[in-house]
Amino acid sequence: MKDISLFSAAKANAGLDFVTPLKAVLDSHWYVLGNEVKLFEEEFASYVGVGHCVSVANGSDALELALKGLGVEPGHRVVAVANAGFYGSTAIHAVGAQPEYIDVDPATLTLCPKALAAMVESKPAAIIVTHLYGQLANIEEIVRIASAAGVPVLEDCAQSHGAHRNGKQAGSFGTIACFSFYPTKNLGALGDGGAVVTNDGVLAARIRQLRQYGWSQKYHVAIPGGRNSRLDEMQAAILRIKLPHLDTWNELRRSIAKRYNAAFANLDMQLPWSTGDDYVAHLYVVRVKNRVDFSAALKEKMIGTDIHYPIADHHQPAYAVEQARALVVTELACETVISLPCFPGLTDEEVERVIEAVTAYFSREI
Repeated sequence: MKDISLFSAAKANAGLDFVTPLKAVLDSHWYVLGNEVKLFEEEFASYVGVGHCVSVANGSDALELALKGLGVEPGHRVVAVANAGFYGSTAIHAVGAQPEYIDVDPATLTLCPKALAAMVESKPAAIIVTHLYGQLANIEEIVRIASAAGVPVLEDCAQSHGAHRNGKQAGSFGTIACFSFYPTKNLGALGDGGAVVTNDGVLAARIRQLRQYGWSQKYHVAIPGGRNSRLDEMQAAILRIKLPHLDTWNELRRSIAKRYNAAFANLDMQLPWSTGDDYVAHLYVVRVKNRVDFSAALKEKMIGTDIHYPIADHHQPAYAVEQARALVVTELACETVISLPCFPGLTDEEVERVIEAVTAYFSREI
């Protein structure tokens, strides 16, 4: 019996022809900011439903450059959640701003609109909304609250490529949005990659300058804070091959999540809030009371798990701070969440093995 891993790139990428696009790039002898990048940016902007896409080297750079594009400066406050792996927090610290953490909704584990409404009048410089695990946050209400207060919303879509609600895609609700194309993502490259998307042409132009040294033209540094952060032609070519498959892959992920939810409905665990179009099952995350025992029981059955994420951002040793607001839901989530295998290429038999192992664990608990 083989291990069931949390994710398998070999299975997720099975049947795709990567040789042809890579050879085309090699034959072109143009490796940075060429035609593949141009075409991918156009195609991804069209997919998300926005006017502009600026590709960058990775998702972390996307977040940092988006904050700079919004004019966030040292000392500014940026609202974020503390249960999403410190990625948004890394960008906030990188620009010299201060994270202001608020609690998450107990059902979705995404930013809580009520918590936002209680503090947004203090005028933070920006709000980062993470669509965690592939689940769209209550983004319409968040944008409404933020807009009324005149605060820009940055959507972190690193885990939510293709999630949509009422005809709008993740990344098209806020002022600006960021994506990661790390290989395990729903739309993953064969290495690092990222993108910033927006409907604001002026903002997009600023991000384009920031990703290449702040140039207005070659060797003319026009704006401060620029860097070298570019998606290369090979990764763009791979992403162009994969993008047309994204919706199908998301539906496969959702179908696995639906099987899990149906099988686990009566067990003593908290399940993902939605298996609809607003959830693309980047991770299938449950909450259990005794995570250590649960993980060990699945490991005995050769089933991989992971914890996304075990340490709340305000407890990270490098940046531990006294949190002004209670983050009760956040801290409980960090103590109880655990991820189960859920990705395209997972076979029916493997899904059934996961179901049997989880069910057996709770039968033992009774």
